[in-house]
Amino acid sequence: MKRPTHSLGRPFAWLWAAYAASAFGTRLAFDSFTLIAILVLHAGPAQVSLLAAAGLAVGAVVAVPLGLWVEFRRKRPVMVAMDLIRFAALMSVPAAYALGALSFGQLLLVSVVVAAADITFTAASGAYLKALVRPEDLLVANGRFESTTWTATILGPPAGGVAIGMFGPVTTVVANAVSYLLSAIGIRAIGGQEPRPAARGGEQRFRAADLVEGWRYILAHRTLRPLFLNTALVNGLIMAPVPLLAVLMLGPLGFAPWQYAVAFAAPCAGGIIGARLAQPLVARFGWHRVMLTSGALRACWPLALVLVGPGPAGMALVITVELGLITCIGVFNPVYATYRLEQIPKDRMVRTLSAWSITTKTSIAALTALWGPLAAVTSPRTAIGLAGLLLLATPLLLPRREDAREPDPERSALQG
Repeated sequence: MKRPTHSLGRPFAWLWAAYAASAFGTRLAFDSFTLIAILVLHAGPAQVSLLAAAGLAVGAVVAVPLGLWVEFRRKRPVMVAMDLIRFAALMSVPAAYALGALSFGQLLLVSVVVAAADITFTAASGAYLKALVRPEDLLVANGRFESTTWTATILGPPAGGVAIGMFGPVTTVVANAVSYLLSAIGIRAIGGQEPRPAARGGEQRFRAADLVEGWRYILAHRTLRPLFLNTALVNGLIMAPVPLLAVLMLGPLGFAPWQYAVAFAAPCAGGIIGARLAQPLVARFGWHRVMLTSGALRACWPLALVLVGPGPAGMALVITVELGLITCIGVFNPVYATYRLEQIPKDRMVRTLSAWSITTKTSIAALTALWGPLAAVTSPRTAIGLAGLLLLATPLLLPRREDAREPDPERSALQG
């Protein structure tokens, strides 16, 4: 008798609970380091930009050798270790603040450590998820993670703003740190035995070339290669104009901070809707058509932001555009994440997912850093429009053909 698709078992329930805890903590602490840098350390625009970009970029570089190190180790202990590292790093901030010793250098160092641990955890968790659930349940599992992400995005930032207003600027950093501790406890509670992965050839002999194995595998794969380039560019081009839109809305257009927050929080309901639609859409139309359509549609919305104006009409435009964009993302993300897991062999899983995550974060950091000077030379509205125009070309990088999916025939003993 086929197990109901809504029941993925107790181990997945613990993994999902751990993910929910850390997701809510992260969203609660949204932009917390930026606020601390401005409110506590009186940092200027250059330092704030450095904090945002350098943490991602340097953390991504640090994560490169970690992907190789994790590949041939049990994934669950690595995930617990990354959670504990993030907990300890983040708790150093309120400790230093209480002692009056907090510095910009410490914020920068902590952001690097957390970024590297984020990438390593994400890669290890992807490999662990593939071993934990059946192939036919991967889309359901990824859909639940996607719904949780958008739920946390709706609830977290407003709650974090209230918490900072009531209890001080480091409050949400403490909450975020505790969320990683709860995540570690949840992952530890999964239990069961996880066999140690064996290196190819039976020995763990690492070469310098192994560091780029993830990128080499992606770029040699007929459908992962365009998907990889598409996601890196789309994520960067969506995120790069966000600070410029904030400048435009909170400056010349005269929106209040709460209006700006609502304009971006309310549409996140579309992510929940999209994630719930992903599985039935794939069942009806097939994974390739759904991935291609939702991937193309998500590129069509941001250009309209160039038309944003003041007042209720401008607010309605931003909410409509963001709702359409996030709904398409909510459908696309679990479908592409599932396809990606099915295409990557078990002995390259962590390095490949690390390479993907590193490239995405670096792309976001680079394009965000580039779009600031571009807006200064032209205008925020022009830079927003250019990002929207470039996005319209990104669907050309989506896989055009439906290749046969070949799930990894070797499933970990965790499954049975």
